Amino acid sequence: MPVQHTAASHQQPTPPFNAPAARRLREALGMAPGHVAYGMRASYGLAHITPETIIAWERGDAAPSAGELTALAGALWCSQGELIGAPRTLREHRLALGLAPEDVAREVGVEIHAYLRMEETGEWRGNDRQSSALAGTLRLAPRAFSTVTGRDAQLAELLHSAATTRWQAYVRPLARLVPVQRREAEDVLHEMHLEYQALMAATLSWGGGASAGAGDAGRDFLDRILDEFWSRIRNP
Repeated sequence: MPVQHTAASHQQPTPPFNAPAARRLREALGMAPGHVAYGMRASYGLAHITPETIIAWERGDAAPSAGELTALAGALWCSQGELIGAPRTLREHRLALGLAPEDVAREVGVEIHAYLRMEETGEWRGNDRQSSALAGTLRLAPRAFSTVTGRDAQLAELLHSAATTRWQAYVRPLARLVPVQRREAEDVLHEMHLEYQALMAATLSWGGGASAGAGDAGRDFLDRILDEFWSRIRNP
């Protein structure tokens, strides 16, 4: 049942908690840890929250759960996004915007239990239209979209092949995989192909054999292929 899925989602680990931000926000309001704890107890019914809890969170010794994070944001008069680190998963991006899973599912056009399942597994299964809606709803830049939808491994494999073989064959698959303009994809794949080939050519000695450390530069280039790609995209 949807209610059961929703409850399960709240039991998952919270997004990375930004402890320094929590302390800065509290101090900017002139509040002591006890004031924050009282606000969470009084307004959100979290009777277990004490000043020591707030101090532990701010020191990084512990982190709030999803429900506690919502209450803490309310007590500090801020958004949840201001209290978490850089989002890394679909769920973390949603929480950073303070959106309920039902809201995202509705905007994207998928059933709530299907959406929650995708959050839990990290495997996005939406079609092209739903993927575009997801990127817009969660304000995902292309690189974040690739990561949260579980496409990084497929993208890395595609880029590896484009650099080492005929790059032109991978322009269309890349443009379908991540939200990058086809013209820009062409330019970047061509550039990366030429750079990789130049690195490999530079490993050859004048005698036609391999030089010392031959291939190391090329292998290093392929190992960081995702970073190489996104560093060349204008708006990653």
